Amino acid sequence: MNFKDDVEAVDALKTTYNNFFSEINKVIYGQDGIIKEVLISIFSNGHCLLVGVPGLAKTLLVNTLAKVLGLEYKRIQFTPDLMPSDIIGTEILDENRKFKFLKGPLFANIILADEINRTPPKTQAALLEAMQERAVTTAGTNYELGKPFFVLATQNPIEQEGTYPLPEAQLDRFMFNIWLDYPKFEDEIIIVEKTTTDLSVKLENVISADEILYFQNLIRRIPINENVLKYAVNLSVITRPGTKHVHEVAGKYLEWGAGPRASQYLVIGAKAHAVLSGKYSPDIEDVKAVAHPILRHRIIRNYKAEAEGITADNIIDQLL
Repeated sequence: MNFKDDVEAVDALKTTYNNFFSEINKVIYGQDGIIKEVLISIFSNGHCLLVGVPGLAKTLLVNTLAKVLGLEYKRIQFTPDLMPSDIIGTEILDENRKFKFLKGPLFANIILADEINRTPPKTQAALLEAMQERAVTTAGTNYELGKPFFVLATQNPIEQEGTYPLPEAQLDRFMFNIWLDYPKFEDEIIIVEKTTTDLSVKLENVISADEILYFQNLIRRIPINENVLKYAVNLSVITRPGTKHVHEVAGKYLEWGAGPRASQYLVIGAKAHAVLSGKYSPDIEDVKAVAHPILRHRIIRNYKAEAEGITADNIIDQLL
Protein backbone atom coordinates (compact mmCIF):
# COMPACT_ATOMS: atom_id res chain seq x y z
CA MET A 1 0.00 0.00 0.00
CA ASN A 2 1.71 3.17 -1.20
CA PHE A 3 0.00 6.32 0.03
CA LYS A 4 1.64 9.70 0.55
CA ASP A 5 -0.11 10.13 3.88
CA ASP A 6 -3.09 9.00 5.94
CA VAL A 7 -5.37 11.56 4.26
CA GLU A 8 -4.80 9.89 0.90
CA ALA A 9 -5.34 6.49 2.53
CA VAL A 10 -8.66 7.63 4.03
CA ASP A 11 -9.80 8.79 0.59
CA ALA A 12 -8.79 5.42 -0.87
CA LEU A 13 -10.77 3.55 1.81
CA LYS A 14 -13.84 5.70 1.13
CA THR A 15 -13.59 4.81 -2.58
CA THR A 16 -13.17 1.12 -1.74
CA TYR A 17 -16.19 1.32 0.57
CA ASN A 18 -18.34 2.74 -2.26
CA ASN A 19 -17.17 -0.11 -4.49
CA PHE A 20 -18.25 -2.56 -1.76
CA PHE A 21 -21.78 -1.24 -1.87
CA SER A 22 -22.05 -1.37 -5.65
CA GLU A 23 -20.98 -5.04 -5.57
CA ILE A 24 -22.98 -6.16 -2.54
CA ASN A 25 -26.13 -4.42 -3.80
CA LYS A 26 -26.07 -6.74 -6.80
CA VAL A 27 -27.23 -9.46 -4.39
CA ILE A 28 -28.45 -7.81 -1.16
CA TYR A 29 -31.24 -5.22 -1.32
CA GLY A 30 -32.68 -2.88 1.32
CA GLN A 31 -30.03 -3.64 3.98
CA ASP A 32 -27.63 -0.72 3.47
CA GLY A 33 -27.53 0.16 7.18
CA ILE A 34 -26.78 -3.45 8.11
CA ILE A 35 -24.03 -3.72 5.48
CA LYS A 36 -22.41 -0.51 6.75
CA GLU A 37 -22.43 -1.75 10.35
CA VAL A 38 -20.85 -5.08 9.36
CA LEU A 39 -18.13 -3.29 7.35
CA ILE A 40 -17.46 -0.92 10.27
CA SER A 41 -16.99 -3.98 12.46
CA ILE A 42 -14.62 -5.60 9.94
CA PHE A 43 -12.44 -2.50 9.56
CA SER A 44 -12.46 -2.11 13.37
CA ASN A 45 -11.21 -5.72 13.70
CA GLY A 46 -14.37 -6.70 15.59
CA HIS A 47 -16.93 -9.49 15.45
CA CYS A 48 -20.68 -9.26 14.76
CA LEU A 49 -23.76 -10.98 16.12
CA LEU A 50 -26.61 -10.83 13.58
CA VAL A 51 -30.04 -11.30 15.14
CA GLY A 52 -33.12 -11.76 12.98
CA VAL A 53 -35.95 -14.08 12.07
CA PRO A 54 -35.39 -16.69 9.32
CA GLY A 55 -35.41 -15.55 5.71
CA LEU A 56 -33.76 -12.14 6.13
CA ALA A 57 -30.66 -13.13 4.13
CA LYS A 58 -28.25 -13.28 7.09
CA THR A 59 -26.33 -16.22 5.60
CA LEU A 60 -26.46 -14.75 2.09
CA LEU A 61 -25.09 -11.44 3.40
CA VAL A 62 -22.06 -13.13 4.98
CA ASN A 63 -21.45 -15.30 1.91
CA THR A 64 -21.63 -12.24 -0.36
CA LEU A 65 -19.27 -10.26 1.89
CA ALA A 66 -16.71 -13.06 1.76
CA LYS A 67 -16.76 -13.08 -2.04
CA VAL A 68 -16.44 -9.30 -2.35
CA LEU A 69 -13.68 -9.20 0.27
CA GLY A 70 -11.83 -12.03 -1.45
CA LEU A 71 -11.29 -13.91 1.81
CA GLU A 72 -11.45 -17.58 2.73
CA TYR A 73 -14.90 -18.31 4.11
CA LYS A 74 -16.25 -21.19 6.21
CA ARG A 75 -19.79 -21.77 7.45
CA ILE A 76 -20.34 -23.72 10.66
CA GLN A 77 -23.88 -24.88 11.39
CA PHE A 78 -24.16 -24.96 15.17
CA THR A 79 -26.15 -27.92 16.50
CA PRO A 80 -26.67 -29.48 19.97
CA ASP A 81 -24.21 -32.31 19.21
CA LEU A 82 -21.38 -30.09 17.89
CA MET A 83 -18.14 -30.57 19.85
CA PRO A 84 -15.18 -28.15 20.24
CA SER A 85 -12.96 -30.46 18.16
CA ASP A 86 -15.49 -30.20 15.32
CA ILE A 87 -14.68 -26.52 14.89
CA ILE A 88 -11.07 -26.30 16.14
CA GLY A 89 -9.71 -29.49 14.61
CA THR A 90 -8.33 -32.73 15.97
CA GLU A 91 -5.14 -34.77 16.12
CA ILE A 92 -4.91 -38.05 14.24
CA LEU A 93 -2.24 -40.71 13.81
CA ASP A 94 -0.76 -40.59 10.32
CA GLU A 95 0.69 -43.49 8.37
CA ASN A 96 4.04 -43.00 10.18
CA ARG A 97 2.30 -43.37 13.55
CA LYS A 98 2.93 -39.72 14.37
CA PHE A 99 0.28 -37.32 15.54
CA LYS A 100 -0.88 -34.86 12.90
CA PHE A 101 -3.22 -31.91 13.50
CA LEU A 102 -6.14 -31.65 11.10
CA LYS A 103 -7.35 -28.05 11.09
CA GLY A 104 -11.05 -27.43 11.63
CA PRO A 105 -13.28 -24.84 9.90
CA LEU A 106 -12.12 -22.09 12.30
CA PHE A 107 -8.97 -21.80 10.18
CA ALA A 108 -10.39 -19.30 7.70
CA ASN A 109 -10.72 -15.51 7.45
CA ILE A 110 -14.49 -15.17 7.73
CA ILE A 111 -16.43 -17.60 9.92
CA LEU A 112 -20.20 -17.76 9.73
CA ALA A 113 -21.32 -19.23 13.06
CA ASP A 114 -24.89 -20.08 12.08
CA GLU A 115 -27.38 -20.19 14.98
CA ILE A 116 -24.68 -19.95 17.64
CA ASN A 117 -27.24 -20.37 20.43
CA ARG A 118 -28.10 -23.91 19.28
CA THR A 119 -24.84 -25.46 20.53
CA PRO A 120 -23.78 -26.24 24.14
CA PRO A 121 -21.66 -23.80 26.20
CA LYS A 122 -18.47 -25.88 25.79
CA THR A 123 -18.49 -25.39 22.01
CA GLN A 124 -19.60 -21.76 22.30
CA ALA A 125 -16.66 -21.15 24.63
CA ALA A 126 -14.20 -22.69 22.14
CA LEU A 127 -15.40 -20.30 19.46
CA LEU A 128 -15.38 -17.28 21.76
CA GLU A 129 -11.84 -18.09 22.92
CA ALA A 130 -10.71 -18.11 19.29
CA MET A 131 -12.47 -14.76 18.76
CA GLN A 132 -10.62 -13.20 21.68
CA GLU A 133 -7.17 -14.72 21.23
CA ARG A 134 -7.14 -15.11 17.42
CA ALA A 135 -5.57 -18.50 18.17
CA VAL A 136 -6.57 -21.96 19.40
CA THR A 137 -4.79 -24.41 21.67
CA THR A 138 -5.10 -28.15 21.32
CA ALA A 139 -2.97 -30.92 22.84
CA GLY A 140 -0.73 -28.26 24.37
CA THR A 141 0.10 -26.63 21.04
CA ASN A 142 -0.95 -23.10 20.14
CA TYR A 143 -2.06 -22.43 16.56
CA GLU A 144 -2.43 -18.90 15.20
CA LEU A 145 -5.54 -18.23 13.14
CA GLY A 146 -5.34 -16.47 9.79
CA LYS A 147 -5.39 -12.69 9.49
CA PRO A 148 -7.75 -10.99 9.11
CA PHE A 149 -10.14 -13.10 11.21
CA PHE A 150 -13.83 -12.25 11.69
CA VAL A 151 -16.70 -14.16 13.25
CA LEU A 152 -20.17 -13.25 12.04
CA ALA A 153 -22.59 -15.22 14.20
CA THR A 154 -26.33 -15.47 13.62
CA GLN A 155 -29.08 -15.97 16.14
CA ASN A 156 -32.80 -16.52 15.74
CA PRO A 157 -34.85 -14.50 18.29
CA ILE A 158 -37.79 -16.91 18.06
CA GLU A 159 -38.04 -20.64 18.84
CA GLN A 160 -35.86 -20.53 21.94
CA GLU A 161 -36.74 -24.10 23.00
CA GLY A 162 -33.64 -26.28 23.18
CA THR A 163 -31.21 -23.38 22.81
CA TYR A 164 -28.24 -22.24 24.90
CA PRO A 165 -28.37 -18.43 25.14
CA LEU A 166 -24.96 -16.75 25.22
CA PRO A 167 -24.06 -15.39 28.69
CA GLU A 168 -23.54 -11.63 28.90
CA ALA A 169 -19.78 -12.05 29.44
CA GLN A 170 -19.55 -13.95 26.15
CA LEU A 171 -21.85 -11.55 24.32
CA ASP A 172 -19.36 -8.83 25.28
CA ARG A 173 -16.83 -10.39 22.87
CA PHE A 174 -18.97 -9.23 19.96
CA MET A 175 -18.34 -5.64 18.92
CA PHE A 176 -21.79 -5.24 17.35
CA ASN A 177 -25.18 -6.77 18.04
CA ILE A 178 -27.05 -6.05 14.81
CA TRP A 179 -30.80 -6.49 14.58
CA LEU A 180 -32.17 -7.30 11.13
CA ASP A 181 -35.76 -6.26 10.50
CA TYR A 182 -38.17 -7.09 7.70
CA PRO A 183 -37.44 -5.19 4.46
CA LYS A 184 -39.59 -2.28 3.35
CA PHE A 185 -42.41 -3.09 0.93
CA GLU A 186 -40.62 -1.45 -2.03
CA ASP A 187 -37.38 -3.30 -1.24
CA GLU A 188 -39.18 -6.63 -0.93
CA ILE A 189 -40.66 -6.16 -4.40
CA ILE A 190 -37.11 -5.77 -5.79
CA ILE A 191 -35.88 -8.76 -3.74
CA VAL A 192 -38.62 -11.04 -5.02
CA GLU A 193 -38.26 -9.79 -8.60
CA LYS A 194 -34.47 -10.34 -8.64
CA THR A 195 -34.47 -13.71 -6.87
CA THR A 196 -37.23 -15.44 -8.84
CA THR A 197 -35.47 -15.37 -12.20
CA ASP A 198 -32.64 -17.45 -13.65
CA LEU A 199 -30.22 -14.50 -13.85
CA SER A 200 -26.85 -15.13 -12.21
CA VAL A 201 -24.73 -12.37 -10.68
CA LYS A 202 -20.93 -12.24 -10.91
CA LEU A 203 -19.33 -10.53 -7.91
CA GLU A 204 -15.97 -8.79 -8.20
CA ASN A 205 -13.34 -8.88 -5.47
CA VAL A 206 -12.62 -5.25 -4.42
CA ILE A 207 -9.99 -5.62 -1.68
CA SER A 208 -7.28 -8.02 -0.51
CA ALA A 209 -6.49 -9.39 2.94
CA ASP A 210 -3.35 -7.23 3.18
CA GLU A 211 -5.36 -4.12 2.32
CA ILE A 212 -7.90 -4.94 5.05
CA LEU A 213 -5.09 -5.25 7.61
CA TYR A 214 -3.60 -1.94 6.41
CA PHE A 215 -6.96 -0.13 6.72
CA GLN A 216 -7.53 -1.63 10.19
CA ASN A 217 -4.26 -0.06 11.32
CA LEU A 218 -5.15 3.19 9.53
CA ILE A 219 -8.40 3.51 11.48
CA ARG A 220 -6.55 3.12 14.77
CA ARG A 221 -4.25 6.00 13.74
CA ILE A 222 -7.17 8.35 13.09
CA PRO A 223 -7.00 11.26 15.60
CA ILE A 224 -9.93 11.93 17.91
CA ASN A 225 -10.73 15.15 19.76
CA GLU A 226 -10.73 14.98 23.55
CA ASN A 227 -14.38 16.10 23.80
CA VAL A 228 -15.45 13.23 21.50
CA LEU A 229 -13.35 10.74 23.49
CA LYS A 230 -14.92 11.94 26.74
CA TYR A 231 -18.41 11.73 25.23
CA ALA A 232 -17.83 8.08 24.22
CA VAL A 233 -16.46 7.08 27.63
CA ASN A 234 -19.21 9.00 29.42
CA LEU A 235 -21.85 7.19 27.38
CA SER A 236 -20.61 3.90 28.85
CA VAL A 237 -20.12 5.24 32.38
CA ILE A 238 -23.67 6.63 32.74
CA THR A 239 -25.14 3.15 32.11
CA ARG A 240 -23.73 1.75 35.38
CA PRO A 241 -26.27 1.59 38.23
CA GLY A 242 -24.94 2.25 41.72
CA THR A 243 -22.18 4.60 40.55
CA LYS A 244 -22.05 8.36 41.03
CA HIS A 245 -22.21 9.06 37.28
CA VAL A 246 -25.27 6.91 36.54
CA HIS A 247 -27.99 8.44 34.38
CA GLU A 248 -31.46 8.57 35.91
CA VAL A 249 -32.91 6.27 33.23
CA ALA A 250 -30.11 3.71 33.72
CA GLY A 251 -30.56 3.76 37.49
CA LYS A 252 -34.27 3.12 37.06
CA TYR A 253 -34.26 0.44 34.36
CA LEU A 254 -30.86 -1.30 34.35
CA GLU A 255 -29.47 -4.12 36.46
CA TRP A 256 -25.96 -3.82 34.99
CA GLY A 257 -24.28 -1.31 32.71
CA ALA A 258 -21.66 -1.47 29.96
CA GLY A 259 -18.01 -2.13 30.82
CA PRO A 260 -14.81 -0.49 29.54
CA ARG A 261 -14.85 -2.64 26.39
CA ALA A 262 -17.93 -0.68 25.32
CA SER A 263 -15.96 2.58 25.62
CA GLN A 264 -13.16 1.13 23.50
CA TYR A 265 -15.56 -0.06 20.81
CA LEU A 266 -17.45 3.26 20.80
CA VAL A 267 -14.19 5.08 20.02
CA ILE A 268 -12.86 2.68 17.39
CA GLY A 269 -16.34 2.29 15.87
CA ALA A 270 -16.75 6.08 15.67
CA LYS A 271 -13.37 6.33 13.92
CA ALA A 272 -14.39 3.69 11.36
CA HIS A 273 -17.81 5.32 10.83
CA ALA A 274 -16.14 8.69 10.27
CA VAL A 275 -13.64 7.32 7.73
CA LEU A 276 -16.30 5.40 5.80
CA SER A 277 -18.33 8.63 5.72
CA GLY A 278 -15.39 10.50 4.20
CA LYS A 279 -14.27 12.35 7.35
CA TYR A 280 -10.73 12.51 8.72
CA SER A 281 -11.68 12.57 12.41
CA PRO A 282 -14.81 11.39 14.27
CA ASP A 283 -17.29 13.70 15.93
CA ILE A 284 -20.07 13.08 18.46
CA GLU A 285 -22.51 12.12 15.68
CA ASP A 286 -20.19 9.24 14.71
CA VAL A 287 -20.28 7.96 18.31
CA LYS A 288 -24.09 8.16 18.29
CA ALA A 289 -24.21 6.29 14.97
CA VAL A 290 -22.56 3.18 16.45
CA ALA A 291 -24.01 3.40 19.98
CA HIS A 292 -27.03 1.12 19.53
CA PRO A 293 -25.29 -2.01 18.13
CA ILE A 294 -22.43 -1.60 20.61
CA LEU A 295 -24.48 -1.02 23.77
CA ARG A 296 -27.68 -3.03 23.27
CA HIS A 297 -26.11 -6.36 24.32
CA ARG A 298 -23.99 -4.83 27.09
CA ILE A 299 -26.73 -3.30 29.23
CA ILE A 300 -28.88 -5.65 31.31
CA ARG A 301 -32.46 -4.54 31.94
CA ASN A 302 -34.10 -5.08 35.32
CA TYR A 303 -37.56 -6.46 36.06
CA LYS A 304 -39.10 -2.99 36.02
CA ALA A 305 -37.94 -2.39 32.44
CA GLU A 306 -39.22 -5.79 31.32
CA ALA A 307 -42.57 -5.26 33.08
CA GLU A 308 -43.03 -1.87 31.43
CA GLY A 309 -41.92 -3.11 28.01
CA ILE A 310 -38.84 -0.84 27.93
CA THR A 311 -36.32 -2.18 25.44
CA ALA A 312 -32.55 -1.76 25.49
CA ASP A 313 -32.85 0.50 22.42
CA ASN A 314 -35.43 2.67 24.24
CA ILE A 315 -32.94 3.16 27.09
CA ILE A 316 -30.06 3.94 24.70
CA ASP A 317 -32.25 6.50 22.92
CA GLN A 318 -32.75 8.34 26.21
CA LEU A 319 -29.07 8.11 27.13
CA LEU A 320 -28.12 9.69 23.82
